[in-house]
Amino acid sequence: MVIVTTIRRDVLTLPAAPLGPDNPLPPLRLLHDGGTSHALKAVGDHRIDVRERDDLPRDMARQAGYGPLGSLLPVRVRDGYGRERAPRAFETVVIENDRLRATVLPGLGGRVASLLHKATGRELLYRNPVFQPANFALNGAWFSGGIEWNIGATGHTTLSCAPLHAARVPAPDGGEMLRLWEWERLRDLPFQVDLWLPDGSDFLYAGVRIRNPHERPVPAYWWSNIAVPEGRRVLAPAEDAWQFGYERHLRRVPVPPDPLDSPYAADYFYDLPDARRRWIAALDGDGHGLVQTSTDLLRGRKLFVWGTGSGGRRWREWLTEPGTGGCCEIQAGLARTQLEHVRLDAGSEVAWLEAYGPLSAPPVPAEAEAHLEAVLPRAAVDAAYAAWKPYADTEPGETLAVGSGWGALEALRADWKLPGTPFGESTLGQAQEPWLELLRTGSLPEPRRVRPPGDTLVAPHWRDMLETAPATPLAEYHLGVAQWHAGDRAQAVRSWERGLELAPSRWPLLRCLAVADQESGNRERAADRYADAFDDLCHERRDDGETWTAATAALGRETLEALLAARRTSEARSVWERLYPAIRARGRFRLIEAGLLLAEGRPEAARAVFEDGFEVADLREGAEAIGELWSRISSPDEPLPARYDFRMRPPT
Repeated sequence: MVIVTTIRRDVLTLPAAPLGPDNPLPPLRLLHDGGTSHALKAVGDHRIDVRERDDLPRDMARQAGYGPLGSLLPVRVRDGYGRERAPRAFETVVIENDRLRATVLPGLGGRVASLLHKATGRELLYRNPVFQPANFALNGAWFSGGIEWNIGATGHTTLSCAPLHAARVPAPDGGEMLRLWEWERLRDLPFQVDLWLPDGSDFLYAGVRIRNPHERPVPAYWWSNIAVPEGRRVLAPAEDAWQFGYERHLRRVPVPPDPLDSPYAADYFYDLPDARRRWIAALDGDGHGLVQTSTDLLRGRKLFVWGTGSGGRRWREWLTEPGTGGCCEIQAGLARTQLEHVRLDAGSEVAWLEAYGPLSAPPVPAEAEAHLEAVLPRAAVDAAYAAWKPYADTEPGETLAVGSGWGALEALRADWKLPGTPFGESTLGQAQEPWLELLRTGSLPEPRRVRPPGDTLVAPHWRDMLETAPATPLAEYHLGVAQWHAGDRAQAVRSWERGLELAPSRWPLLRCLAVADQESGNRERAADRYADAFDDLCHERRDDGETWTAATAALGRETLEALLAARRTSEARSVWERLYPAIRARGRFRLIEAGLLLAEGRPEAARAVFEDGFEVADLREGAEAIGELWSRISSPDEPLPARYDFRMRPPT
């Protein structure tokens, strides 16, 4: 057999905002920004009220209450990006046959950035002309466009802007597949995506597997997120859908004739009958577009709409270059809705096959399904899955990209053998070094130089090791974070207080204690500790380089917010003055400055900040802080300027 499908390295150059450094403060709380979260892209605001579960199907009600995320730990928040873009070259892997060309970004979550149907010249996905991070992922930075692999918990994966391992592997037809794999840290689960483009095929196959190597069940979550150009007609084999919007109520509704006409953002989870084929399509006015289908295990299908309101339009502009057109999202997942997590039993795995390709059909679900059956029969997808599954354990060949070292650390700790997804010791890096020493010697090494503390590992086995390690201030700091994550807040506070007694670097411990004070309702003591922490950091920081600037910005923001909440404006002004000028110039801090000026009784000066203009790069989706502040410095009949209008729900 002559195989003409090729896999090659390439480069994609885009106007891009830099990602910047991660936030060095451990995320002891879930991300929020003073408002609601849109359609399940931020955690914490979209759990179903217990009283509503009685009206849901039994399996949906059970899974909606199973395994909600309580913390982002051990993952760091990514909030160091801005909005100034410059040309940047991204390494890609291109999979191509005579019909399709798929462009993959292994350094950005394995995103399929483009799927070009060569026979017609049509781009099947929404291809963002820029790389612009925004605060949509569970841990912050996310960008729109292409096909995204969402694993972990409800929302956009923490791997949205992170590198994955990538390599060539043999394909079932004798050619090659591109394997992407990583260790998902929220649930401690290894996963893989095998992208396979058979010779002469109009469809890109994606074989997906999630494994649970633990001796306990683990909540699992998966949604493949497909961006398509806005204005497409979305079709799925369902008459009803579960709608979820900013009102945070899940209700069953008839599928609207055109959900894209919704005035506000909403999710529509199509209620596919059990026996029906799993598929969803997005077609243009001429009936051409993309269809996604899968084996039956991937049961959920979803449409997200931004809404026709001014806030939705502003968000679409925010994620790309204004005037270039935006996108809507169609998705496919393991459960009916994204509010659910499924149980993955100890030592088990879950696997399925997806297919992506062109579809030309009338905009009627029954006729579209008939056209899909003609070009890709349901039986052919099942056969492709059966052909792929024996290859899932095949060891990778040539390495094409390298992900993180966290999988290697876990595999080394437990002596796990994970055929098909090797996590070699060569991938261990600086972030894993102290934990590798704890594993081998039973103690955490003292830092070689003064700097913010590194990542904290919080899984039970690492917490156990920290509890028996020598009680150095650094060990007490990490132990407290792990205990906090486990829900033992009183013990976490005791660990931080013990560490504080001898710590040469006090601000990381003081900040953790300040968060604990806030969570217990002690606003004044929280403000005291934040002020002391910021004082200590200012004495300790060595320069205005990336590391110390990230720490100053992160702690400075939290300290300012705590002091303003306690109405201690003079102390807040002192903190403001000690921020680096480059930090004060950021949009986030311009917004804080306006609030500080208003607290000082200077509303006209606060209004001048708005008139000068600012952009809060890390504005959380659904956040209402800008509008709320504007309402306090403007007249009642003065509308919020369009550039600041990110509102995503009806007025209350």
